Amino acid sequence: MTVGNPVRLIIQFMIPMFLGNVFQQFYNIVDSIVAGQFIGVDALAAIGSTGSLMFFVTGWLNGLSSGFAIIVAQMFGAKKYDDMRHFVAMSIYLMFGFAAAMTIGFLVFNVPILRLMNSPADLMGDVAGYMGIIYAGLLVTAAYNTLAAFLRALGDSKSPLYFLIISAGINVVLDIVLIRFAGMGVEGCAYATVIAQGVSAICCLVYIKKKYPILHLEKKNFELRKGSMSKLMILGIPMGLQFSITAIGTIIVQGAVNIYGSVYMAGFSAAGKIQNIIATVFVAFGATMATYVGQNRGAGKMDRVKAGMKYTQIMVLIWSVITMIIMFFFGKYMTWLFIDKSQTDVINVSVTYFHTVFWAYPFLGSIFLYRNGLQGLGYGLVPMLGGVFELAARSAIVMFVAGKTSFAGVCLADPAAWIAALIPLIPYYIYVMKKWSRGKKETAA
Repeated sequence: MTVGNPVRLIIQFMIPMFLGNVFQQFYNIVDSIVAGQFIGVDALAAIGSTGSLMFFVTGWLNGLSSGFAIIVAQMFGAKKYDDMRHFVAMSIYLMFGFAAAMTIGFLVFNVPILRLMNSPADLMGDVAGYMGIIYAGLLVTAAYNTLAAFLRALGDSKSPLYFLIISAGINVVLDIVLIRFAGMGVEGCAYATVIAQGVSAICCLVYIKKKYPILHLEKKNFELRKGSMSKLMILGIPMGLQFSITAIGTIIVQGAVNIYGSVYMAGFSAAGKIQNIIATVFVAFGATMATYVGQNRGAGKMDRVKAGMKYTQIMVLIWSVITMIIMFFFGKYMTWLFIDKSQTDVINVSVTYFHTVFWAYPFLGSIFLYRNGLQGLGYGLVPMLGGVFELAARSAIVMFVAGKTSFAGVCLADPAAWIAALIPLIPYYIYVMKKWSRGKKETAA
């Protein structure tokens, strides 16, 4: 991504990333659709209420792997292939360790966490069973995220997409078989998700072995070097924390929604799933910029970094306007995917959410652009700080309105969080680019 038209390269890389993110979300979305249509509103509420918790758990692993992959991309852009393979090996060590620790910890504290989230007693069994299986499969989730991140670091965003399409198809079939015919309930959805993710991880591994000799590791690559793991964690942990801090905010909001009962839980869940699909374009632009900026930063081509960020901001704003129109006017009909159209109370909850937040999508899209752009440049602390601002805004809204006003008041937590997250991001990006411009002028003089 260091040569050629930036816009064309960004779009070519972004589209597979977008589709890949859609199919990665597909696991939980299909679980919700099948549960809502074949089991009922309570099942949809049970699985839907796990969305923020799933984001917390998988977001941490995704953030870690994405942060580690930035260094891999920088080494690839600088053509330091031995160093690149060493960082790949160290990333594997770290991801395995984090995933194993998380599996044990979350299995032990599964029910206490759900109680903190105000999960209703009548849904506790289903929710705890579903999440317990997801926790048990975290090593599989970590394996896919790590291998896919390595492929993307080298500029290949298409292969992970193809593997996700395959595994998403498997997930759909297993969901229907395990729920409709085997009668396993919501736990069947969780088993389907873990098995499907395992297939995508195996596909990535086999593909790397056959098609990417540059990623083939030797014993020497796994030898510990002073400072290697710290370099990875300097980027990986802030990115993981950034996802986790954002997820904690959504967990707090979910806890506030749970106060209003299963109808609101189901409607909020359906709205969140739909919004996540639409916003996946923003996520894809952000992930694209992490790789694009990382490679060009490694190659010393900061002019291309600046140009790529500018053009992507324009594309983000265009998609924001399209998204605002879609969600305001057509969000209601999209909820029919998750629940029968006769469930008007649930649908009205979703519509309330859409009409409350739609105007703030330009802020949401810009978060991913500046956060990932700064991470691609090698700055991890300020993007994490943006997550702290986001958490503070969500917590403040929930504290003042949850249970004290209408559901629409709780919905305002999302726009407040998106605006707050940009407070440190945009000024710091401007500062970094001005600093680089000054350094360039001084060198030329």
